[in-house]
Amino acid sequence: MHFPVNIPLGSAVIPAHFVFETLAYFAGYRYYTYLRRQGYDTISTDKRLIIFIGAAFGAFAGSHIVGVLEHPEFLSKLNIFYFMGNKTIIGGMLGGLIGVELTKRQIGVTVSSGDLMVYPLILAMVIGRIGCFLAGLEDGTYGIQSTLPWAINFGDGIHRHPTNLYEILFWIMLWLALFLIERKLEFTNGSRFKVFMVAYLLFRFFIEFIKPDYFFSFGLSVIQLVCVAGILYYYKVFLYTSKLIKS
Repeated sequence: MHFPVNIPLGSAVIPAHFVFETLAYFAGYRYYTYLRRQGYDTISTDKRLIIFIGAAFGAFAGSHIVGVLEHPEFLSKLNIFYFMGNKTIIGGMLGGLIGVELTKRQIGVTVSSGDLMVYPLILAMVIGRIGCFLAGLEDGTYGIQSTLPWAINFGDGIHRHPTNLYEILFWIMLWLALFLIERKLEFTNGSRFKVFMVAYLLFRFFIEFIKPDYFFSFGLSVIQLVCVAGILYYYKVFLYTSKLIKS
């Protein structure tokens, strides 16, 4: 396979990454609307829209801020183009979380707004990471050099960990685990989203060790520090696991 993968369209080509990223947003939103029609949502449509707007602003800011800080050695190049050209999912997720919580506080919503989004987000992440994989080196989501039999040459002659494929596998396993748990048990309000976030934060913390990140002298990267901050925010998930499931 030649990277990056492009889709021919007449005399032009469309990057597969762009196609899959667009499809991720579309499929995730359609899945969310389907789930909302199937169940009872205690949050009104108007307030859902306001929460979405808060999430979007938070995700935009968090994604680009963490994306810029991910490579502190290049901060001297900081300008609007560099800011817009750097983004990361983990920053987007935590930024979106902050945006949602601040918005909910302003409009008086106290119930979880994230539980309904878990499965749509997983679907969107799987599709989006396929696009990241097809983008090869351009996307920056590849891993360090590896001699494992499934290591992939993304175009520079170096066989690397396909960390974007590892993440797809993680999302599929998390989806299956949540599905099997909910066949027999019921999460308390907000617990499905908490498990979703904690699982991803832990995954990203450990997977970063096999990615070519900038690591500080104490051995951690900016992404890992952000993951630690998110895990500390959800510390109750580890201390009070029995409260995640309804008795």
